[in-house]
Amino acid sequence: MSNMNQNIISLEGISQSYDGGQNWIIQDLNFDITNKQGQGQFVVILGMSGCGKSTLLRYIAGLQEPTQGQVSVNGRPVDQDNRVSMVFQQYSSLPWMTVLENVALALKFKGISSEEREAKAMELIKLVGLEGHEWKFAQYPTLSGGQLQRVAIARSLLANPEILLMDEPFGALDIKTRLQVQDLLADIWRKMDSTIVFVTHDIAEAVYLADEIYIMKSAPSRIVERIDIDLPIERNRFTKRDPRYIELVHHTEDMMVKVSEM
Repeated sequence: MSNMNQNIISLEGISQSYDGGQNWIIQDLNFDITNKQGQGQFVVILGMSGCGKSTLLRYIAGLQEPTQGQVSVNGRPVDQDNRVSMVFQQYSSLPWMTVLENVALALKFKGISSEEREAKAMELIKLVGLEGHEWKFAQYPTLSGGQLQRVAIARSLLANPEILLMDEPFGALDIKTRLQVQDLLADIWRKMDSTIVFVTHDIAEAVYLADEIYIMKSAPSRIVERIDIDLPIERNRFTKRDPRYIELVHHTEDMMVKVSEM
């Protein structure tokens, strides 16, 4: 476990330009996520479309480098050895592989024996509620959309249980499935003490899941608001009837309007 006061993720002096510096999409962005020992973090990033929320996740995952600035995970620059897995809105499982093979994939690349990686993969498959589906191919319609996202969550957690990046992962799900997977994710956070960085456009979802919300402004983008979600860590559907939850949703909506007018 990292030191309690260490930044588990750090973005320093981040700027992004795609035309040699004539226009800056992101400029002078600083963003630190501090490890909370024995709890982890659930950080949600909100902002208008096109403000760079997904780009921040891509930096942390090592899928993109900023034009300027430094991105670090656990005090080290992001490279091949400490890349972080990411769950996308689009289903990202390999359809010619089974659920078990998909979840165990990262361990296969690390050279771990098939017996050990299957045992570890089964632990995660059980955690995300897919036991009994491990030998099915990870494709639609063999598995539902919600089940395919559970595969992606399990695969990412097995690759790096400390950090989970999620880019609008529930956007394509129907409302019933979306609510079920929200509860699953909240439960995983409590059980694994992971640091989860989650991008969404859904304010109610953000407040329900997060312990911290950050709001980005556009043109050029940077983080301008932080909201502490002071709800109990244990959350269920009754949380959404709590007056404090409703107050926080309204406050977050007000902050989003304020930021959109900057």
